[in-house]
Amino acid sequence: MTTSKKSSLVKMAAKGKWEDGICSTNTIRHFEDFLMDEPTELGGTDAGGTPLEYIAAALNGCKAVMIPLIAAEQKFTFTDISFETTGIVDVRGLMGDENVKTYFQKVRFSLEIETTESDEALAILKNEVERRCPVYNLFVDAGISVEVKWTKK
Repeated sequence: MTTSKKSSLVKMAAKGKWEDGICSTNTIRHFEDFLMDEPTELGGTDAGGTPLEYIAAALNGCKAVMIPLIAAEQKFTFTDISFETTGIVDVRGLMGDENVKTYFQKVRFSLEIETTESDEALAILKNEVERRCPVYNLFVDAGISVEVKWTKK
């Protein structure tokens, strides 16, 4: 990740190397390499998560960045958050059916947050997080149906 003094734009990058079959090794900045593969039923060796599973995890990670950031701005307190993202894919698109999109048909995102804040304060937080979360907005702007459920502990 690099930034320019003249701009507020940030460059984010990842490197990848094909290994074998449909498996690749990927690197982000200085972190440990990780594998991406497919399950055996989709022609892989199940050596790592699929690219779409990493995208689902990216939504969890993005919310884990945006919620504390925005909560601090709103003076919203919480003690715990857990996330689950499920993407539904029609593999016919991956296998060449041009009438089926190759990415998620639908995404279900659920969050459980431990807080003593009011339901109104939680709704305000949720709305601002959805407005500003980059990964969430990638899904929405791609026309993917995103079901969102926030539950207070």
